[in-house]
Amino acid sequence: MRDYTQETALRVDFIRRLVEESSVRGIVFGNSGGKDAALVGILCKMACSDTVGVILPCGVSRNYDTDRLDALALSTQYKIAHCEVDLQPVRDALLQGLYGVTQTADTDDLTESDWTASRHANISIAPRLRMTALYAIANAENRLVAGTGNRSERHMGYTTKWGDGAWDFNPIADLTATEILAFLKHLGAPAAIIRKAPSAGLFEGQTDEAEMGITYATLDHYLLTGEASEADRAVIDRFHRASAHKRAPQITYGPPL
Repeated sequence: MRDYTQETALRVDFIRRLVEESSVRGIVFGNSGGKDAALVGILCKMACSDTVGVILPCGVSRNYDTDRLDALALSTQYKIAHCEVDLQPVRDALLQGLYGVTQTADTDDLTESDWTASRHANISIAPRLRMTALYAIANAENRLVAGTGNRSERHMGYTTKWGDGAWDFNPIADLTATEILAFLKHLGAPAAIIRKAPSAGLFEGQTDEAEMGITYATLDHYLLTGEASEADRAVIDRFHRASAHKRAPQITYGPPL
């Protein structure tokens, strides 16, 4: 069992020292309204008063209502500065250029069969646009980008390369989803965020556990103890093998630099 009082102090000190050593003005993070982003935002605000959470809706109706409201609740409770950037028009323009089609935020339907054929590739556009927006703000305002990925997601490869998998630092990368939930309860995070089902919000009705075919409780028990049923271990191992490229260094020709 982790001592979350000590964990808070250690992580806040890590962030504070990193900000000082980097000679930056502050921190920016994507405030999705989810658990991971909430914990990152709270810790960053404790370490650096000039922390900004950016709300980045893109293409899915829940981004504009439930997720947005939860993100605002976090900002209000912890006095985290926030701004909003609607990425839907940018995404529409990109899809129009790629396929000659557009998407509506309400239906998540495209008008051409290309969308169905390339669905997996297209849902990755949103997290990559969010990364682009965060780094644009960071570069303009001399900030570090805080990552919000957790250990469970990374093990399963449930992350987008050059999207939510890109950051300058990540203060929660060693924590499982279960540990993050316990951490948030310790910190008194908004109840709506604690209760909501984990979701990347990439398409309507999407949840992490439904897509992976395994619960975070089962996955995290395996990560922390090595114990799992044969069927669950098979699911975990399959996802882990298939996503190895997401955890590997960039592939280059020649000797290491």
